[in-house]
Amino acid sequence: MGCVEILATAISVVVMILTFPISIFVCFKVVSEYERAVIFRMGRLRSGGARGPGVFFVLPCVDDYCKVDLRTVSFDVPPQEVLSKDSVTVTVDAVVYYRISDPLKAVIQVSNYSHSTRLLAATTLRNVLGTRNLSELLTERETISHTMQVSLDEATDPWGVKVERVEIKDVSLPTALQRAMAAEAEAAREARAKVIAAEGEMKSSRALKEASEIISASPSALQVSTEFTA
Repeated sequence: MGCVEILATAISVVVMILTFPISIFVCFKVVSEYERAVIFRMGRLRSGGARGPGVFFVLPCVDDYCKVDLRTVSFDVPPQEVLSKDSVTVTVDAVVYYRISDPLKAVIQVSNYSHSTRLLAATTLRNVLGTRNLSELLTERETISHTMQVSLDEATDPWGVKVERVEIKDVSLPTALQRAMAAEAEAAREARAKVIAAEGEMKSSRALKEASEIISASPSALQVSTEFTA
């Protein structure tokens, strides 16, 4: 501690004593079970790490503190227009779940961890989806979500932020592409129906042919059949 810091601390202690017991309401702070307090004295981080949960002590005019919420927080990533690997423009949005794993880093290493995480999530979403083609975007959402979660978690680790989960909410295709895919699906259904009908006709023709061969080989079978139907 420097001379100025020692002097300021001494004056703060004297003021606290002179204003006792009113100073109790200023010097004693409480943080909840899900919170931690990072304390600075004359702009320097106090030793001992983050305080809490419970009661902690600060000196008036000398100490400053910042509360950090440790609970899991979720936010929506705004819809992003992404050009897929096969040059198709899609609109994708997602939701991210994160929490603070290190309160000291969250306060010291980044000015606003929440805002920074949101911006990084939008950038990561565009970067990851840009490496996938359209069919992968539509069928491999879980894999893409996991890739995003790992990438975000590695990037935010120096900030004391733990990204727990990322979910792709929706993949919106251009209207023209939706119509083209619907027409293709309808054509595929019609082709399948024609194939099934052709297979039915083929089986029917085969059965008639077999019956004709049996009758030709044994004319008496036709006579017996005629007697039964008479």
